[in-house]
Amino acid sequence: MASSALALGLAAGLLTALAPASAQAADTDLGADRGGWTAKVRRTEYGVPHVLARDFGGLGYGYGYAFAQDNLCELADQVVTMRGERSRWFGPDGESSDRIANPDSDAYQLALLRAGTVRRLLAEPAPLGPTGEVRQLVDGYVAGYNRYLHDTGVDRLPDPSCRGKGWVGPINADDLWNILYDVNTLAGTAKTLVANAVPGAGATSLAAAPPPVRRAADTPDLGSNGWAIGRDATRNGNGLLLANPHLPWVGSQRFYQAQLTIPGVLDVAGAGLYGIPFLQIGHTDGLAWTHTSSYSDHATLYRLSLAPGDPTSYLVDGTVERMTATTVPVTVRAADGTLSTVERTVYRSRQGYVLAAGWTGEQAYALRDANADNLRSLNEWVAMGRSQNLDQLRQAQRTYQGAPWVYTTAVDTSGTVYFTDSAAVPHLPDAQLTRCLVPSPWEAGVLDGSTTACDPGTDPDARVPGIFGPANHPALTRTDYVANSNNGPYLTNADAPIAGLPIVYNAAQQLATRPQLGLRMIADRRAGTDGLGAPGFTLATLQATMFGNRVQSAELDRDDAVALCRAHPAITASDGTRVDVRAACDVLAAWDTRADAASRGTVLWQAYQRALAGTRSRAWQTVPYDPARPLTTPRGIAADNADAQRAFADAVLRLAATGVPVNAAIGDVQRWAGIPLHGCTGEIGCFNVLTAGPDSGAGGGTYPAAGAGAPHGSSFLMATELTRQGPRTRTLLTYGQSADPTSPHFTDQTRRYAAEQWVTERFTETEIGSAPGLTVTTLRR
Repeated sequence: MASSALALGLAAGLLTALAPASAQAADTDLGADRGGWTAKVRRTEYGVPHVLARDFGGLGYGYGYAFAQDNLCELADQVVTMRGERSRWFGPDGESSDRIANPDSDAYQLALLRAGTVRRLLAEPAPLGPTGEVRQLVDGYVAGYNRYLHDTGVDRLPDPSCRGKGWVGPINADDLWNILYDVNTLAGTAKTLVANAVPGAGATSLAAAPPPVRRAADTPDLGSNGWAIGRDATRNGNGLLLANPHLPWVGSQRFYQAQLTIPGVLDVAGAGLYGIPFLQIGHTDGLAWTHTSSYSDHATLYRLSLAPGDPTSYLVDGTVERMTATTVPVTVRAADGTLSTVERTVYRSRQGYVLAAGWTGEQAYALRDANADNLRSLNEWVAMGRSQNLDQLRQAQRTYQGAPWVYTTAVDTSGTVYFTDSAAVPHLPDAQLTRCLVPSPWEAGVLDGSTTACDPGTDPDARVPGIFGPANHPALTRTDYVANSNNGPYLTNADAPIAGLPIVYNAAQQLATRPQLGLRMIADRRAGTDGLGAPGFTLATLQATMFGNRVQSAELDRDDAVALCRAHPAITASDGTRVDVRAACDVLAAWDTRADAASRGTVLWQAYQRALAGTRSRAWQTVPYDPARPLTTPRGIAADNADAQRAFADAVLRLAATGVPVNAAIGDVQRWAGIPLHGCTGEIGCFNVLTAGPDSGAGGGTYPAAGAGAPHGSSFLMATELTRQGPRTRTLLTYGQSADPTSPHFTDQTRRYAAEQWVTERFTETEIGSAPGLTVTTLRR
């Protein structure tokens, strides 16, 4: 079936011959404009593509082709997910890369396709729908991907994970738009609960149901660090940016690095998520920006009051409204290869999808996503990629309001820095939110869905109904710094709190340990007390700060822990075992409190911190949170506290049970394809977040990966200095450009990460042309 579709594409004249590759220079000549699309893909060190085209269609064509060369199997897997065909090809027992069981993923996606949500948004004119340039970009990307697939053939694909597989075939523009929509709604969906909702069935399962809404704070390791350092905090007055997203190393949330250029129109370098045909993090000649996961509320949980005798109808202002029921056929492949069909029904209310959790005969719960009508993000990212200063970036954000669930941190050549939460956040002022809260079995706040008085309002400058507009977005402009490590906006700058925000923007003042450390690292560098030389940031010290591998909880509490185990050399664990902790105590005492790959003590400290987090109370903590000392409190471990003692013994026992010595180096237990990795968990205050198993990456970069748990953490790193002569940038894609374990670009950058070495970016034509081993591929369609 796939081969016949490709043949039809060839017969239609959509594909033409590949121009010979050249390794002599980064030639910018695209030849005569004979219509159609033309692109040059120049590959520099580590396989980074620099795509040159004369228009957006050609740019997408080259980018899609280059991405397919490295990661066709990954995108093909995403397409299977978006089409609701996972159970058909992979059976009912697997799961998607976002860890949704195949039948649940299929039911959700098929219902979304049946509803026509994405097609409706595509029919809107810009700025709500895609601009003409963005449509060309997507169409070109699809054609470039299909071009590579046709030229190579499914049976000759280099990646064994999908070579010769029936689920691999041409893609279309709808597939990419659905991927974009899926990314936009990532923070506001509960796919498993949506796909398993059955009228009235929640009466017995309510207590066991998982919380239907998860905030970003529930997953502290998934997020990012983002710094913009202004002219007042650098030695030479230039602006600097540090991008350090923390995302999974396997599956669809990996980054791909590239430079995209249309002479006189666009020149942007950075990285983008798989399946999105543009960059989400990057820099131009005059502007650099990054994103971190927003801690605002993007989805709202509503309790529906059901109509008597009808669990699929509910009351709004006393009027009965019926839910929309969408029944879809999910095709399932059995172990013997036979196919069967099961029907699943998805229910939707005026507030959004109805959830399985808590659906009784009297009430149900629905999830309203502020991004439910957001296909605008790609418009905004392209506009940001054309921006040369902060004013142009702000205009891009005001025009499209497409940032789905991310903060933006940016700097321009003036050395001015900027932070904003311009993401889609439901317009729920504090008074309305408080008035509309109803009792619920979950910590997540639940609003009254029986009255329109609890519907989100709308700002006059909001692009779509139900969200806050740009005038009310949290924002801060400075000339020293702005920083975010997935904390709320309040302490974006320790000297200039953003106060008075609505609750839905996460107005909490207390910081978690990772953002505490980030602000301390900035303060230490500005004061010159971090051992990196004279005060003030440079590009080199920014890089060194990133890989300092400091651990906040250890800097504050390690000495207390050593005092505890010195005073109590034998401790009774939770299971009654008497544990000799002297050897473990010696390890902590000798530890450098860092998370370098060779650091011995990090593994033990992580185990102890996890055990402490599981104690019945925090009575072991000696210094409570103090708003006057937001970067160093709470802190302290009481040596005489029984919970703190017991947690230490439990940590030693837990390591022994898994065969890990108490003096194991962190690089001994977390690896990628056998390469020891530095970094540790954000939960203990590690700025350079990295978590992996000892055999992670053994099965390649696809999902599921071999090893205990999916590795995640520092992924694409970018340190940029904006000078009057142009940007100077160092990058690192920790897992390399390709998820294919047979590719030379599967671990080449991982080895550099392990050695704490960065890659010097090639941005100008002169830099590209002088790259050793440069290859140039010319594509025409």
